Amino acid sequence: MMREQLAERIRSLRHPEHFDELALAVFRYQAAHCIIYAQYLDLLRVAPEEVLRLADIPCLPIQLFKSHTIRSGSWTPVRTFSSSGTTGSTTSRHALRDEQWYHEGARHTFERQYGPLRGRAVLALLPAYLERTGSSLVFMAQDFITRSAHPASGFFLDDLPALAARLRELQATGTPTLLLGVSFALLDLAEHFPQPLGDTNIMETGGMKGRRRELTRAELHTTLSQAFGVEHIHSEYGMTELLSQAYAPRDGRFLPAPTLRVRPREVTDPFATADFGRTAALNLIDLANLDTCSFIASDDLGRVYPDGSFEVLGRMDHSDIRGCNLLVGEQ
Repeated sequence: MMREQLAERIRSLRHPEHFDELALAVFRYQAAHCIIYAQYLDLLRVAPEEVLRLADIPCLPIQLFKSHTIRSGSWTPVRTFSSSGTTGSTTSRHALRDEQWYHEGARHTFERQYGPLRGRAVLALLPAYLERTGSSLVFMAQDFITRSAHPASGFFLDDLPALAARLRELQATGTPTLLLGVSFALLDLAEHFPQPLGDTNIMETGGMKGRRRELTRAELHTTLSQAFGVEHIHSEYGMTELLSQAYAPRDGRFLPAPTLRVRPREVTDPFATADFGRTAALNLIDLANLDTCSFIASDDLGRVYPDGSFEVLGRMDHSDIRGCNLLVGEQ
């Protein structure tokens, strides 16, 4: 019963002032029902009933998604997301209890910033992700394509000429269009098929996958803006271990889903809070992770601002290079 009540509260969460209270309720639920998280709290000698502030909730190291099955309660996964990883590396795994739960959250997050998916052409340029199984990004993109109900929507693996032609057609008819692409593939498109796409939302998901040299996000966006004649390049932030996303519509700052909160921690002390606006490691609180663990200490570096927005600058030196948004940022 507690799980269903929390799920309904999370589903209806719209106002940030309600986040802290709900996050504490989710913490107490997961401390009691997630075996791995409970063991971690025990090792830290943290008594859940004594945690009264959001800032005092310990975050589980993200590496544990590689070595353990993280689950709150007893249930059978309908699918398991997995990270891309480098050759021979151990990948993260994130079990999903309810596909509709994921779709509802992802749709709401996108549409609250960009408007309805229905009637919008959604073009997904996601090689590397399409070439493996378990990608949460592909799962989300497929739902967006279906939700759009537009005949021009679809995936483009490596057929850049067909994609360029489709973009020209949509631009000529003034069709609202989202081009969602992994960074190296968007750069390939920009190099071989530059064309004015002023009415298209071009959204990069990060990741060079070893196909090109790493660029700062500013360099990437400048190159793409010049090739396609657009003022802004958009960005998506997501990862295997999260069920929520964040989007950066114009200035490099990500605006998180209502269910997602990012907090800065000191790079040299995983239990110390860092100041807003400084380069720090990122702790993630994702209430959509109700059935796994909502409190995650990521390996991403960035800056968090008082209004809840954040930047991603890169990854900590000891981390594996993998997944979305691994561009090295400017310090």
